[in-house]
Amino acid sequence: MRATVSSAPRRDERELRDARFAMRLSLIFGLAMLIGKTTAYFMTHSAAIFSDAAESVIHVIAVGFAGFSLRLSTKPASPHFLFGYERITFFSAGFEGAMIVVAAIAILFESIRRWIAGLQLEHLGTGVLLILMAGILNAGLGYYLLRTGRRTNSLILEANGKHVLTDSWTSFGVVGGLGLVLLTHWKPFDPLVAIAVAVNILWSGGHLVWRSAVGLLDYSDPEAGRKIRDKLDAICAELSIQYHGVRFRTTGYRQIIEVHLLFPRVTSVSEAHRLATMLEERLPAELGMPAEVMTHLESLEDHADVHREQHYTGKPE
Repeated sequence: MRATVSSAPRRDERELRDARFAMRLSLIFGLAMLIGKTTAYFMTHSAAIFSDAAESVIHVIAVGFAGFSLRLSTKPASPHFLFGYERITFFSAGFEGAMIVVAAIAILFESIRRWIAGLQLEHLGTGVLLILMAGILNAGLGYYLLRTGRRTNSLILEANGKHVLTDSWTSFGVVGGLGLVLLTHWKPFDPLVAIAVAVNILWSGGHLVWRSAVGLLDYSDPEAGRKIRDKLDAICAELSIQYHGVRFRTTGYRQIIEVHLLFPRVTSVSEAHRLATMLEERLPAELGMPAEVMTHLESLEDHADVHREQHYTGKPE
């Protein structure tokens, strides 16, 4: 038998407002950066600046999808989606990572093509200044998005913040490379920096795709598991109950935790239910993170025999 399962926790309204504001800010800044970098590219015809502008195009597309994902992830559960829509966060992170990988491939192709065709660079000083300003603004925005994402438990914002920070380091790398061109007048520094930028964002995009994949495959983080078991040990010791069969997974916002509770055979159903409900309510608070706890009640004396019988007969637990 199962104890009553608490309904999925609703997100704090203030956190939602902060997350939505951060996403809108990211989109506005992304569009502004795209305009500035595109202007710098047409002024200079620099392959390195092209690489920075190409990443900004991807960023705007990714932020648009991330904004949609954030709105969908906050919708309540429905009869067809009983656990809600929060796992869209993994699709969002994967989409953003895939777009970054596409941008990296395009940058590599264009940089090599321009190098072979012959490099023609103009107005580098003004272009470098525009990219430097974009990099500084993106660094501030990326830090803000990352901090807001961690505070609101939003993988979508956190992934977006990491992308923006990567974009800022890309801009600083471009500034450094073009600075070398201005100092040495050796033009191949321009495509070489662009290729280095492409390799860097390829790694960043691949990391986001990997994080999306392990999330969709319900990877169990060992550190999260250790924290959950430590809190379970403390709560169960206080309530004088035992447990086993702990499983957990993340939706990108909250943990969904399953645990089997063991009660002496003489314990009444109502008392077991009361203790299980206390644990369901206390565990998320003690973990300090959004969580939904589901408990399965078993008899302490014969639960091992029951599981063994079910194993032999092929019946589910």
